[in-house]
Order: sequence, then C-alpha cells, then structure tokens
Amino acid sequence: MLRMFYPKRIADSAYVIDYKKLYEEGYRGIIFDIDNTLVEHGADADQRAINLIAQIKKIGFEVCLISNNKEERVSRFNREIKVRVIHNAQKPAKKNFIKATKLMGTSIDHTVFIGDQLFTDVFGANRVGMMTYYVKPIGPKEEIQIVLKRKLERVVLYHYRKDIKEGKIKVQ
Repeated sequence: MLRMFYPKRIADSAYVIDYKKLYEEGYRGIIFDIDNTLVEHGADADQRAINLIAQIKKIGFEVCLISNNKEERVSRFNREIKVRVIHNAQKPAKKNFIKATKLMGTSIDHTVFIGDQLFTDVFGANRVGMMTYYVKPIGPKEEIQIVLKRKLERVVLYHYRKDIKEGKIKVQ
C-alpha cells in the first residue's frame, strides 16, 4: 500500500541531480514543484534556481513548473525563469501532470517530476506513471499541514529504504 508513495529515485537536492544522465536515459521534460524543491517556501527565484533552469534548458530539456500555489506566487517565481507553469494544480490529481507534458510536447515516459512531498508530488506523478524524484525540502519554514505530512513521510521513507535494503524494490 505504501509503495504508491515511493519515489523512483531520491536526491539530496534538485541541484545535485545529474540532468545530463537523465537526458542520456531518454528523458526530455522536467517538471518541478517550486516551494522547498527549488527555493524556500514563498521565496522568489534566486540566482541558483535561475542558473539551474538555464542549464537544464541548455542540455535540451523542456521545463514546466507545477504548483498548488496561486497564480500570483507562481508567476512571481517564474518572472525571470520564463518556463511553462501550472498554478492551482490540485496535486496529487492526475490532470495537471498530464497537462504539463502536453505543454512541453513530451510524453509521460520521457518526463521526470521533481518534488519535495511524497503525498502530493510523488504520489501524483506516480499515478500517471512518470519518473519521480523525491528531494529533501530546502527550508524549515512550512505551513502546519505540511509539517504534519512530514511526520507521515518519515514513516513511508523508512519503509521505502527498508524495502530497497531487502531487495523488494529496486531504485531505477
């Protein structure tokens, strides 16, 4: 039952993922969550985020930001990055994960989703069959409902790591 929340891969940060390797593996689209994935919750795009997106685009990827936040927040973050965006995404609903691939002109099989929450980001992307990366949250500032979810995420990640160690699942 917990496996629906398991990411395909885990990284310490969106900034340490080997995007060239992902491109070599055949992926052509990257979908990012914003808050606590690329910047601290509520922060504008910083130079590190701007540089990362530029580097990914230079490799050849299409990029889309997908967030449950309001249009103002997502637009403000995207002001300098200038990629496709979906706000009020209602993650983990499937609809906007699929919409993001259509906006980028990619397919589910050739798109990677990168996010910091298991129950919205990873679960939603898993529901459509997308490659998922779970990254550790960047900042400590989070809304109360997310703080509560983090406690449950620790349980899922414990079982995830245990299943890997026991050979019940393989990291892709």
